[in-house]
Amino acid sequence: MKNEMVELTRNSKEVVLAFIDAMNKEDFAIARKYLATDMTFKGVLGARDGAEAYMNDMEKMKFKYDLKKTIAEGDDVCLFYDIDMGRVTVFGCGWYQVKGGKISSFRVIFDPRLVLEQSNKN
Repeated sequence: MKNEMVELTRNSKEVVLAFIDAMNKEDFAIARKYLATDMTFKGVLGARDGAEAYMNDMEKMKFKYDLKKTIAEGDDVCLFYDIDMGRVTVFGCGWYQVKGGKISSFRVIFDPRLVLEQSNKN
């Protein structure tokens, strides 16, 4: 019960940073706990509805995030990071919205040219 209380008192910035930390460690079960079941994700190359769909993809891709800057205001958290996608690393920005202690939605933007060039080589 104590751990649940600690989780509920985390602020939005702490929730998002804990999520990114779990993703970097490939601890997907922990990362999933920071997502609302009905969360939405919108990115340059696609969208996902629901935490299960998003996490299923992330477990395959295993991106790593090298955090450069964090800006937080209320329930909104903005991260600037290098995203290591395995074959390429891109600079991107993620806008996360937290409600009830869980990430309810987020958008990630980056210049997709390197990713598209790499996929055309395969």
